[in-house]
Parts: sequence; C-alpha cells; structure tokens
Amino acid sequence: MLNNKIILPSSFFAPPLYYSILFNSPDCIIDVHEHYIKQSVRSRFSIYAANGKLDLSVPKIRKKSSKTKMKDIQICYAEPWQKKHWKSITSCYNSSPFFEYYKDKFENIFKIKEKYLIDLNNKSLDLIMQILKADRNINFSTQYQSNISGNDLRSSSFKSKNITKYDQVFSTNHGFINNLSIIDLIFNTGPESTIFINDLYKPKVK
Repeated sequence: MLNNKIILPSSFFAPPLYYSILFNSPDCIIDVHEHYIKQSVRSRFSIYAANGKLDLSVPKIRKKSSKTKMKDIQICYAEPWQKKHWKSITSCYNSSPFFEYYKDKFENIFKIKEKYLIDLNNKSLDLIMQILKADRNINFSTQYQSNISGNDLRSSSFKSKNITKYDQVFSTNHGFINNLSIIDLIFNTGPESTIFINDLYKPKVK
C-alpha cells in the first residue's frame, strides 16, 4: 500500500502544474511501468501559435498490443517530426522575450534521437529542472504502482485555473491561453517561471 504518495506519469514538456506538483511535493513517484496512454502528457504538448493552440506529439512505433509499458515505448523516426516540431516552436516563440536565451538548450532536445520515449522525456525533465533550478531527486517506479491510497494523477491532464496570467506572444490576437506546455511559460517569463510554478501547487501541511 502506498500511503500519501503522489503518482505521476512520465511527460514531455507538460503544463506548468505537472512540474509544480513534482517539484513541490515531498513524496512523488513517476510510474514508468504503467501502460502507455496515447494523446496524453506522456508524448503530447501544446504551444501558442499564430492561430491559437497547437498540439504537437512525439510519434511512437506502433505495436499490435495496445498494452505496452511506458518504459518500452519506442519513438518512430519515419518522418522528420523533430525538425517539424522545432520549426513550429521557433515560429511561435522567436519573438518571445527569452527565446534567444533558452533556444539552444531546447533545440538540443529536438536533435537527439533516443530509442525510447522514456529517455527523451527524462532528458526534457532534466532540462526543465536545470532551467527552473529545481534541486530535488526524482523517484521512478521499479514496478507498476497499484493499491494506492495517495493521489494517483496518472490520468490527469494537469489543467489548472490558478495560474497567474502572463504575457504571451499572440495574446493580443486570441487572449491568454492557459495550460500550455511549460515551454510557453519559460520563453515568455524566463527566470520568473519559478515564481509561477511555486504558486500553482502548495502541498498541505499536516
């Protein structure tokens, strides 16, 4: 029985709430042995494009069985999705206040060719921790997490109504769009991203 734990899925540039929970909760674990769920934060993220919200996904190699463990999901490189993703990100954020400062770090993530999605996700997590100066150990599951009495967030989309609005590149056209990828927050607010992250989630003190 897992008491008082928070169980999270692995993610690829998830919304800010995901990182707020992960960095501000004393007892979090990322489950890498769960069954992969498509069209989720595990491989999908959203950015702010000229026409509004734009969803981008990391393609995976299809298998006959739909029940593949997250740690075993392999990335498909049949199409140049990395170049397309980075082109979209550049188009969306090249005029943002902190794009020039962080672009090389993010671009490197879209240049490496990891075999497994979990390894790509972990590298993206390492980058976010570095940028946000999050000094904590990340715990990963050694088996599927069951019999949980804590907070199971593996099915969460990590949408929050609590984030303070910040200036976005195309907000004059479409207004503020909440719950986009952490990428949006970092390129638009830079070092202040940490303030937004810390204000989103505060664990209860017993």
